[in-house]
Amino acid sequence: MSKVISLLILGLMVIQIIKPLGLPGLRQRRDAWKLAVLALAAISLTALLSHDI
Repeated sequence: MSKVISLLILGLMVIQIIKPLGLPGLRQRRDAWKLAVLALAAISLTALLSHDI
């Protein structure tokens, strides 16, 4: 699951650099780092949820 999220966020980052998405907070090319932070949070969340408690 984390690999799918990684590829999805990576694709969004490439699109953001080529042509900004226009979403609130993602209106400029230099905002691609925000997607990287989102990816880190999403992968961490899936890793935490996948472990047995």
